[in-house]
Amino acid sequence: MAWYAYCITEQQAFQGETRARRPFPVEGLKGIGEAQTFGYPSGEFAVIVSEYVPTGDLTQKALLQHAHVVSECFKLTTVLPFRFGTVFETDDALRRAVRLNRKAFLESVARLKGKAEMHLKLLVKDGSLREAMAEIVLPMTVGSDYLTKLREKAVRQRERQTKARALSVQVHKIFGPLDQDVCCRKVNSGGMLIDIAHLIDHKQVEKYQNRYQMATRHLPGVEVVMSGPWPPYHFIPGKRSS
Repeated sequence: MAWYAYCITEQQAFQGETRARRPFPVEGLKGIGEAQTFGYPSGEFAVIVSEYVPTGDLTQKALLQHAHVVSECFKLTTVLPFRFGTVFETDDALRRAVRLNRKAFLESVARLKGKAEMHLKLLVKDGSLREAMAEIVLPMTVGSDYLTKLREKAVRQRERQTKARALSVQVHKIFGPLDQDVCCRKVNSGGMLIDIAHLIDHKQVEKYQNRYQMATRHLPGVEVVMSGPWPPYHFIPGKRSS
């Protein structure tokens, strides 16, 4: 039997002090295709799974159902999410994956216990960025023109990185997260979008949210959008797949 895997959790959150030896249903929680979810026990862990029969490509609806299962488990305990689309073809493959990665799982659970992830999207509309965000097209032939354009392209890349780094430092000072993951990309409007994931103590969510207004005041020319709390997707070593 194939199993679709959503996340790894602590078995105790579902079973209390009793340690299951066989898969147990997670009551009231449906997975992809409205399938019943189960906790597949492995020592102190339970892998949240549902039976899976390949029926073609996994859809956007399936992605939302995957995220729903992970989020519901996150309300109860620490979770280590699997990448969307992770399937174990047999019971042995599932047990082997947990056994081989047990040390890493234990370390991750210890590090992420009681933690949550918050997301910030910073849309930079500063007019001074327009030139820096403009794409430099390299000529098809080599020579002095090519080298000039290459240097100009590198300069603009450094300008974008410098701006993004300065903003991420400001945001870090405002929100004071335990850890952060930052990525930056251009947008069609000619601006820059900075995605920031912050790892925080779950008890500090309300305090973190209250700093949103402070961020909007201290970051002129920047549109800030906040979401969360989420399971700590960005802070799992290797952003695990299987």
